[in-house]
Amino acid sequence: MRFKAELYRVKKLFDKAEPLYVEALNILEESFGPEDIRNLNLEALGSPPHPFTNWKVGATLHNLGQFFVMRKKLEDAQICYEAFVVYRALKIKRRVLGHDHTDYADTMYHLGMVLYLQGKIKDSEALVQDSIRILEDGGLGESTIYIRRLRFLAQVYSKSNQPAEAENAQRKILHVMEFSKGWNSLDTVIAAEDLALTLQSIGRLREAQELLQRCLDVRKSLLPEDHIQISANLLHMARVTMLSSSQLKKKDSCEAISELDKAKDLLGNSITVGKLRYRQNPKWIAQHVLDKLKENGKLKNHKSRATERERHAALVILLQSLDTLGFLEITRHELLKSKGEHQPFLEAENVLRQCISSFKEFEEGGSIYSKSGAVKVEYLSCLNHLSSLISDSTLQELNEEIKRVKIELKTSSS
Repeated sequence: MRFKAELYRVKKLFDKAEPLYVEALNILEESFGPEDIRNLNLEALGSPPHPFTNWKVGATLHNLGQFFVMRKKLEDAQICYEAFVVYRALKIKRRVLGHDHTDYADTMYHLGMVLYLQGKIKDSEALVQDSIRILEDGGLGESTIYIRRLRFLAQVYSKSNQPAEAENAQRKILHVMEFSKGWNSLDTVIAAEDLALTLQSIGRLREAQELLQRCLDVRKSLLPEDHIQISANLLHMARVTMLSSSQLKKKDSCEAISELDKAKDLLGNSITVGKLRYRQNPKWIAQHVLDKLKENGKLKNHKSRATERERHAALVILLQSLDTLGFLEITRHELLKSKGEHQPFLEAENVLRQCISSFKEFEEGGSIYSKSGAVKVEYLSCLNHLSSLISDSTLQELNEEIKRVKIELKTSSS
């Protein structure tokens, strides 16, 4: 029964899977007594049943908890995982598994994920920390599971505004990746990039830029020149440079403008195909990737999941790059104005309109990516920046579009 439910879960036939999980638990309860599932508080627990019984009930609760997470039934998932944790803690860990068994750590981690999704950050943090400690004590401090959990812990730290702890976790990840895979690996690059973005968030811009530059160098040596990761890397570098400009504008406006020029060059490189391709035809990198994928889509109706993800990422990064460039031009205008130089917002407006038209092209083409929340957030940012620049008859239409997108985002998140 439980294995058939698992099969339905893998196939995403959730309506068929859920009743089978519940029926499996009912059968186990009837077979081994109510103490196995119902009376899980310490005072109410009676004599422990046979360890094999514990394993069956615990495994079924664990699988049902994972199922509820997939279906976003977080309260139900928490009940299953809490039951499973107490069950394992009181019935198995002392007599069969021990306090530091990795199987116990697995469920602690999954419960931590559920609590995180519910916004219970501190409780989530404690559980994930304990699950990581068990892996470290068990000699699994360089395993893929360890890295995954440490990365999630860094995410929890960032969410709870603990940048120093997030930095420490990310440095541990980078150290493991450097030792196990070296710098000639995209896994190491991703770990370094995550650390760089945390350093950026706390104002350590020089360190962030140095790490991002190293990431870019490695990516250029490992990936095609028009790969979307290179575009994203350059976008990150441009944003760091813009922050440097912001720090300088009160001290030296000329130097601040110089930093903006550097950021603009980085954005230009981010949105163009590599140097040789740029000389022939100055297309946007992200747009170039999207164009190629769209052409392939005309030839093949069945796209791979990897292609789907790549196309979605390409559209997000394209909109981010154009929006960032538009904001850069607005910032440049304000700096020049402070020096007594007056220029129209024409360049910023043109870039932002290109951002909007890029979204519209894929929306009108029926692309599923235009309906993505991540895509709509970037599109909304472009709309807001453009609305701050114009005052003609199109402003009312723009404001109505902003209102429409906000409603769609709110509806999709509820």
